[in-house]
Amino acid sequence: MHYMIGVDIGTTSTKAVGFNLQGHVLAEKSVEYPLLNPQPSYSEQDPDEVYQAVLDSISAVTTAARTIGFTVAGLAGISFSSAMHSLIVLDVEGNLLTNSITWADTRSKEYANQIKNSAAGHNIYRRTGTPIHPMSPLCKLVWMQAEQPELIQKAHKFISIKEYVFYRLFGQYVIDYSIASATGLFDIFTLQWHQPALQLAGISNDHLSTPFPCTHIVRGLSTEQASYLGVDTQVAFILGGSDGCLANLGSSAIRPGNAALTIGTSGAIRVISSEPATDSQERIFSYILTPEHYVLGGPVSNGAILLRWFRDQFGMPEKQIADDLATDVYELLLQKAATIPAGSNGLLFLPYLLGERAPIWDANARGVFFGLNLTHTRAHLLRALLEGILFGVYSVANALIQVTGPIDVIYANGGFAKGGIWVQMLADIFNQEIRVTESVESSALGAVILGMQALGIIHDFETIEKLVPVSHTYLPNPENHVVYQQLYAIYEGLYPKLKQDFAAIAALQG
Repeated sequence: MHYMIGVDIGTTSTKAVGFNLQGHVLAEKSVEYPLLNPQPSYSEQDPDEVYQAVLDSISAVTTAARTIGFTVAGLAGISFSSAMHSLIVLDVEGNLLTNSITWADTRSKEYANQIKNSAAGHNIYRRTGTPIHPMSPLCKLVWMQAEQPELIQKAHKFISIKEYVFYRLFGQYVIDYSIASATGLFDIFTLQWHQPALQLAGISNDHLSTPFPCTHIVRGLSTEQASYLGVDTQVAFILGGSDGCLANLGSSAIRPGNAALTIGTSGAIRVISSEPATDSQERIFSYILTPEHYVLGGPVSNGAILLRWFRDQFGMPEKQIADDLATDVYELLLQKAATIPAGSNGLLFLPYLLGERAPIWDANARGVFFGLNLTHTRAHLLRALLEGILFGVYSVANALIQVTGPIDVIYANGGFAKGGIWVQMLADIFNQEIRVTESVESSALGAVILGMQALGIIHDFETIEKLVPVSHTYLPNPENHVVYQQLYAIYEGLYPKLKQDFAAIAALQG
């Protein structure tokens, strides 16, 4: 009996999931940590809290696996998925000089705008596939050079959160092609660090980790680490890739016309191509899974984190009921939203509480309820919020289709896929069949599939459908789609009208 563990390092939690070699979930453990906001526009993680979450989640899964008959030797490997765009600064002794600056951090927005509006910035996008935006480590580094030069002078390495985990485990600075391709510093055509981007950032290759394929294996835990994790010292740790790329793999969305749509803390829609492709309007990304598989798509900054915001600010009645009944507060909120008809009786929500990435790439964008009147209730606000998040992803899909061609089937994954009401809204907005796989933890499963290839358990991705069975299919409601199309036409026109006002209000907010 053998199994593997997929570890998904996210923005607000790390989840470890144990899968048998047929792709079925054996055990899982999620460990949460706070997203730190020490100043307006700052969004950070404590790297040591994340590292400990990785250890604790793996330990919990190996413990659970042993209770159902798996031995320590039965663990074939541990493979990793991670959120993209994080940046950590270490000194020459490996000590932290900063927290992990996450994708949601917008402190570098002024520098990002300058780069984006330059010929050099456009050329860097075309070679790296990473849109110019404050999320990008490139822009964060340019900000550091200008605003914190003393920090740059002390810096020895600039790494991501997953690189930090591997450094703590093995003392090596290693990065996979997938995470590297989301830095704005990596040439996706040559698979090397892109020198013009490094020159703009004021760094050299020596400041960065060594890039490896996503199937790269590292071994050699200390006895103490292995004991804590409940694993053998020589168990295989596979570098893996980024959460977005692996979500496609873990959804079996790897064929032309197949898209994976993920909504976790943030969200994205992506397709896989056999070669890199960038967009003349710079609306989409082009990241690497393998040299034969490139993931094209666009991310939205505002996913289920907005539902958590609504829970915390307006969801006390549901939270109290959930506490009393020991049930899921989010399920109660979704049931509340389901009492309101499609379109929220003419109420729209622009879901830009964290600014926005694709397709508008505007860190100054802000949230807006539009059309509010005296007939609207708290439940209307909730439904409009959920619909607004999906309208945001729909706008990305329309841009993606213009570059890559039509989308025939959408595989939904991430936490939102557990909520059938929300997935039905998605089907109605897109007017397309939505498939939900047996495990919605598609990034963790994608990491495991990649690890299975690295270990020779499987030899290609073309036969993975049996590892990713579909559990539910949602068909669109034509009447609801008509309502949504009418509202989307208004939604689409709001941002251009408000763009200058967003910049003004963002300046006032600091």
